Amino acid sequence: MLIRHRERTPQVHPDAYVAPTATLVGDVRVGPHARVMYGAVLDAEGAHIDVGATTIVAEHAVLRGSAVTGTALPVLIGDHTFVGPHATVLGATIRRCCYLAAQTTVLHGAVLGTGSSIAVGALVHAGTEVPEACFVPPHTTAIGSPMRVLTPDQLDEVPEAIRATNFAARAFGVRSDWQDRAARYEQETEVRSAEFAEHRHDIVT
Repeated sequence: MLIRHRERTPQVHPDAYVAPTATLVGDVRVGPHARVMYGAVLDAEGAHIDVGATTIVAEHAVLRGSAVTGTALPVLIGDHTFVGPHATVLGATIRRCCYLAAQTTVLHGAVLGTGSSIAVGALVHAGTEVPEACFVPPHTTAIGSPMRVLTPDQLDEVPEAIRATNFAARAFGVRSDWQDRAARYEQETEVRSAEFAEHRHDIVT
């Protein structure tokens, strides 16, 4: 399904394939020989999404751009990249020839270098720079620049590492005190509610 959003209609190269149950919303550009499979959602919001040539976006993957902070955070997927089933990419750049396995997550402002591989269930946090040809192991958290990888036995280090990314400000423009989670989440949902309100004007093309 192609949906016109914020006066922008998705553009699909004639040699690409978009499954009938995939949803492309707004300024989405799908390159030649790319494949967007069943149930995938590509939602540009106030930014844009570029899917490179011969790139695969597998079943139920979610790619979403954003501009709620005042700076556009597009999703840029390079050529010959695989985005696995149930993967999530939010406002991030994935260089060419990368591999994102099933259930991986890449957050706002992250950059994956050419040839990098994110294994099953791994998280690449906001603003993280993954070096070229790097392997992020299954069910780990890659965070920071320079990047470090936190394993499941380092869970006590995760909250401070996330706080250091300034995630709420980077993703939502919210600057509430780190300890005041209720206030932070209240503001984050207010921001998203305002952003998503634009969908009331969408047109299925």
